[in-house]
Amino acid sequence: MTDKKSIVYFTRDLSAEGLQRIYGRIASGISGKTGIKLHTGEKHGPNIIPRPWVEQLIKSELPGASIVETNTYYEGDRYTTEQHRETIQTNGWTFCPVDIMDEHGTVMLPVKGGKWFTEMSVGKGILDYDALLVLTHFKGHTKGGFGGSNKNIGIGCADGRIGKAMIHTTPGSSDMWDIGKEEFMERMTESTKSVVDHFGEHIAYINVLRNMSVSCDCEGTAAMPVVTPNIGILASTDILAADQASIDMVYALKEEDHHDLVERIESRHGLRQLTYMKELGMGNDQYILVDIDHMDMEISVEDAVKDVKPFVKEE
Repeated sequence: MTDKKSIVYFTRDLSAEGLQRIYGRIASGISGKTGIKLHTGEKHGPNIIPRPWVEQLIKSELPGASIVETNTYYEGDRYTTEQHRETIQTNGWTFCPVDIMDEHGTVMLPVKGGKWFTEMSVGKGILDYDALLVLTHFKGHTKGGFGGSNKNIGIGCADGRIGKAMIHTTPGSSDMWDIGKEEFMERMTESTKSVVDHFGEHIAYINVLRNMSVSCDCEGTAAMPVVTPNIGILASTDILAADQASIDMVYALKEEDHHDLVERIESRHGLRQLTYMKELGMGNDQYILVDIDHMDMEISVEDAVKDVKPFVKEE
């Protein structure tokens, strides 16, 4: 990794058109059979990326792409493949194939330079893809502090029984969630690294900073009410730059606007995700923020959020 700054693109346009436009800036490495790693949500989850946005993106830019997911570690509506498919149907993800990657088994991907793992168990279906678009609803998270691109891959590609257990649970523990704080962030990030390394230059990241509850989408309708203002969409070919810029924008909000989300991030030691990505050589925390709404002008995160409005729930 060099001292050269990475590029992060930004739009305030929270719409299908905004998503399509920003995708075009980071699409150069996305070719061949493409998976879109997306959190399809629990049944009737209120905060996930709007389905029509994703449908338009696929039909316009990624015909033939599949949404890719894995089953959950916890028992619920996405625990088995059968339950998961029912939930996907309920939430309307019916306009393209949805591949539950651990439906037909698992595969071990190498983890280079990790301190917890030398390999990670992921859904076997990942091997069917040439490229991966990581399309993330950025929000808080009860274990990770925040869920950005790192969490979307690190937890979302690990299979539901082996990989997720490797990240969440000390072998032999009766508490399936006993790993937390820095160790959890590091294990999750090493899982992410296995996927990032697997795809090489054929992976890109979009973070949608909208409906940012302190709760993950996995909490569905039980998620805490959103109070953080909507900001926009960020995209990069550098995973660390994408998540770092997203965090920087949240912190650049007024104290009363970001208090709840920052408290969730810091109480869970979530910022360790960023520093560990840097230690593992997964990207650059120094970036240039490019405003695609204003002729690709370079802006600061403070410029990006200065006109945000208080959150108002969409009807």
